[in-house]
Amino acid sequence: MTRRHPMRLDRFLGNQPHLNRRDARLLLAGGRVRVDGQVVSDGCFEIREFSRIELDDSVLQAGRAARYFMLHKPAGVVSATCHEQHRTVLDLLDEPDRQELHLAGRLDLGTTGLLLITNDGQWSRRITHPQHKLAKVYYVETADPIGEEYIETFARGLYFAFEDLVTQPAHLEILDSRSARLTLFEGRYHQVKRMFGHFRNRVLRLHRESMGPLWLEPGLMPGQYRSLTPEEIRLI
Repeated sequence: MTRRHPMRLDRFLGNQPHLNRRDARLLLAGGRVRVDGQVVSDGCFEIREFSRIELDDSVLQAGRAARYFMLHKPAGVVSATCHEQHRTVLDLLDEPDRQELHLAGRLDLGTTGLLLITNDGQWSRRITHPQHKLAKVYYVETADPIGEEYIETFARGLYFAFEDLVTQPAHLEILDSRSARLTLFEGRYHQVKRMFGHFRNRVLRLHRESMGPLWLEPGLMPGQYRSLTPEEIRLI
């Protein structure tokens, strides 16, 4: 059974066909339950679908392998798991059971850059949930010059009538007359284009360079991907 949220170990044991809650307490107290090879006696211990759970010599849950990938999304590919008209980012992965994977954040059809893909829902929520305010850095090229007044306006926040809200403060670094680096702490619908649209300046190119502490590897070409390292996974 696949769970998207953690579950208490005693509840997991009590849900087994041949066990009840009293049995669970006795088994835990007797040191007969192991999680990922370690004896656990605390019923409040949280387990997930990736946990291997053993009772004596029996395996109650084998545990799934957690997978984490960094993809350089090319333009023209949809940030979705399936689509009738366009190739999706999952189509770029040569991985078994790729239908079990999901996206930790999305990019528009024409936007390129860093995309994180995983089967770990708890990990991806730490990336995408607004309360965590994970910084996302974008390289932007525009049709018209970018003025100094953009910096103050973006830092103050812009009113989006459709959502009836003011955007969180964003940091803009002007690189030259028509390019900049923008740091956001949220992910509203077409947010970057709408922010520059406030000045009637059209975005010609949009490329995500980083999400939180994870930066797109320079040598990763559009359409290529790689597994995250254990250290990169821990950074989130």
